[in-house]
Amino acid sequence: MTAKFRPLRFGVTRVQMREGAAGSRYMLAAQDLQPYPERLSDRLAHWARVKPEQSFIARRAKAADGSLGDWQHLSYAQTWQAARSLAQALIDRGLSVERPVAILSENSLEHALLALACMIAGIPYTPVSPPYSLVSVDYDKLRHVLRTVTPGLLFAQDERYAKAITATATEDMSVVMASGSVPGRQCLRFEDLCATPATDAVDKAQAATGADTIVKFLFTSGSTKLPKAVINTNRMCCANQQQMSQSMPVLAERELVLVDWLPWNHTFGGNHNFGMVVFHGGTLYIDDGKPTPALMHETLRNLREISPTVYFNVPTGFEAIANAMKTDAQLRKTLLAKVQMFFYAGAALAQPIWDSLYESQEREIGERIVMGTGLGMTESSPFGIFVTNPHVRAGDLGVPTPGLELKLVPVDGKTEVRYRGPNITPGYWRAPQETADSFDEEGFFRTGDAVQWIAELNLHLGLKFDGRIAEDFKLATGTFVSVGPLRARIIAAGAPFIQDVVITGLNMKEVGAMVFPTAAVRGLSGLPAEAPLAQVLASAPVLSHFQGVVDALAKTATGSANRVARLCLLAEAPTIDKGEITDKGSINQRAVLSHRAATVAALHEGSLPHTLTPQA
Repeated sequence: MTAKFRPLRFGVTRVQMREGAAGSRYMLAAQDLQPYPERLSDRLAHWARVKPEQSFIARRAKAADGSLGDWQHLSYAQTWQAARSLAQALIDRGLSVERPVAILSENSLEHALLALACMIAGIPYTPVSPPYSLVSVDYDKLRHVLRTVTPGLLFAQDERYAKAITATATEDMSVVMASGSVPGRQCLRFEDLCATPATDAVDKAQAATGADTIVKFLFTSGSTKLPKAVINTNRMCCANQQQMSQSMPVLAERELVLVDWLPWNHTFGGNHNFGMVVFHGGTLYIDDGKPTPALMHETLRNLREISPTVYFNVPTGFEAIANAMKTDAQLRKTLLAKVQMFFYAGAALAQPIWDSLYESQEREIGERIVMGTGLGMTESSPFGIFVTNPHVRAGDLGVPTPGLELKLVPVDGKTEVRYRGPNITPGYWRAPQETADSFDEEGFFRTGDAVQWIAELNLHLGLKFDGRIAEDFKLATGTFVSVGPLRARIIAAGAPFIQDVVITGLNMKEVGAMVFPTAAVRGLSGLPAEAPLAQVLASAPVLSHFQGVVDALAKTATGSANRVARLCLLAEAPTIDKGEITDKGSINQRAVLSHRAATVAALHEGSLPHTLTPQA
């Protein structure tokens, strides 16, 4: 029986293809990109006029003890007025593209207002990953960010950032605090900047901005190298929002409501979702939760109260939601009341999680919610490719959004997808060589992502993910190992006990796997909750379960390139200091392999305790 889905219209279902030289092929959506505004700030001004009293953004108020209370809302009119006042304050301080604004903050009302003020004033801003200040112990990445963009003004949400500011900020950087202070340093108060009377200088500054004006610098997560500052222009942001609207018509078909935790220093949260709300005049509820054991309860609390119309998350978030929906009737009722589409990105979503979501949906509303997905990156603003129908499977990507041309290029036995279009960055800030290396001779951006056809006899279904070319490697036998598909296989086989996997075996005779387990392994072990994770992973029930996973994978392997010959469980979580994990929680294979080289060597030498190998 064909599954029933809540109706969802797909904007692009046909493509145009042409052949190129040396086996390359070019792919376009079979529809043109429609006109779009020149500046995102124009959309904010429009909604402030059209629906001034509607809530634009809301966040729960935080009490002195850290608890979260009622929602605090800012209407479009309030947002526009406050952003203009802040823009005047920024103009008064002589800030510019050479001396922009750096924001040290999680998602907040103040962060949103300052970002919009920068757009109006034509002054770029850099939202800096909060862990660079709050988790890092050496502040190396924060120093790198500040050296790269040379900000003239540093905004911090509160005193939690004081230590990082003291360690990294130079004297020529003005410091603005939403609350608290930095010991030994004169600080401006955010509320005072908001009280600055706006003059016609604000209108002149906005009028001077255009499609090529730099809106922000977004830093890549970095792997073995320091992060690069991706230039984001007005054209990129606005073109991409129009592209999203044409690929995902649901965004414009009804009043848009988001409940979202995704960090604004990352393109998924800061461009895709925040920009979407501004572009369409929707309402954004800032979710102070996160898909971690310590914070997921807050996300579930918010989703029991607010009904989003579309919902975005990463696989770990959807896994927690899928598990909670099995027994939480209020969560099912509220989350599924109005939502027209789920959407995941950032990593592979294991099929068992997908199936669990569908089961809860069918039980609650008698139909399934489409799980949308695609492919994009910081350098593409980020939206690039989106699925064409509701029958999506893990790894499916789909077809290009209107106005974005794909170039499919044979590389080392795989097919790399490259991008050219108005949503593609002009390059990296103050990094001319890295910029030049990132584009080919025809001006296509080299993504490093490998793809295959979903169905070679029906190219209109589009593409599916085939891993990162840079992650793939050869065994000592010369056999290529395709990391992406193998990693997805392992995660699916070990669900729900595998958070992520790093594949090993470069120049070795066999493939290995280092597994980061989920918190669920504690329940599997039968040990007390306070037991150290290393003890949990060494327990007989856990080892027995993963032995079964290794044996099952071996039975379905077709050769040395996809046969996991040895597997170990890692008790030490990936760290952001070493670039092993991004703000979204996605793993950086190269960084883990680099920083855990001793573990990799011991795994393949057979000297690592509790190494699991297939049993005959």
